[in-house]
Amino acid sequence: MSNGNSPEDERPFEDVSEEARPSVGRALQQARIAAGLTVDDVSTATRVRLPIVHAIEADDFAPCGGDVYARGHIRTLAKAVHLDPAPLIEQYDADHGGRPAPTPAAPLFEAERIRPERRGPNWTAAMVAAIVVVIGFVGFTLVSGGDGDGSTAQVAEGATPATGKTGSPTPGGTKPTDPKPDPSDSAIAAAPQDKVTVQVRATDGRSWISAKDHNGRLLFDGLLKQGESKTFQDSSKINLVLGDAGAIELYVNGKKINDDFRPGAVERLTYTKGDPEVG
Repeated sequence: MSNGNSPEDERPFEDVSEEARPSVGRALQQARIAAGLTVDDVSTATRVRLPIVHAIEADDFAPCGGDVYARGHIRTLAKAVHLDPAPLIEQYDADHGGRPAPTPAAPLFEAERIRPERRGPNWTAAMVAAIVVVIGFVGFTLVSGGDGDGSTAQVAEGATPATGKTGSPTPGGTKPTDPKPDPSDSAIAAAPQDKVTVQVRATDGRSWISAKDHNGRLLFDGLLKQGESKTFQDSSKINLVLGDAGAIELYVNGKKINDDFRPGAVERLTYTKGDPEVG
């Protein structure tokens, strides 16, 4: 006579105690065999080295190199043999003292933040600062050493520009420059034979002048005041532009150029080593 229990109730209870549950390695091994895979197949598919696979299936996790790597290998092998890795990971943690609590990151960062950092001298910044100071000093020297009217004059090497007026001693107490005699034919011997020397003097007023060497390099471009003079020298040729040729006297290679320049006339002239001769 039936007591009302179903057939399922009459089945013996399965032993699901901890002793009956297979170990992590044994579970992985049984699942691999059930899947029809060899250890070589699992090693190739997961790229976990063959000795480590053998060791894990024997529940020897020392070759894994630590709990973190052991958990990773268990997860990888479980997926390869179609097992859910989560229960195996929990079982591994239970067998090995549980998962360690994560280390708080904030205190580490705070300690690192307040730790004083020793820095050596910044030599790159020091070198850059030194270069800037040198460049500034050179620029100041060039600007302060220019002509009083702001123009730039380049005088040929070995030639000294003659001044139209000399007089009282300078404020620094230096000896006044002796007046230079006007150039004459005797000065031809003093002019270098292998160069062309041109002296420009403003005798009857002021005039804008421009001077270039044979390469077209600008030697002077500015206003020549009455009484002032400029001397230019080049190895082969001097090109001149006179804004008011009538106010200018020219001396080429030590000899005066006697040309009747009209006041206010603009003249473009070229002189070479073979002159005096109007270019």
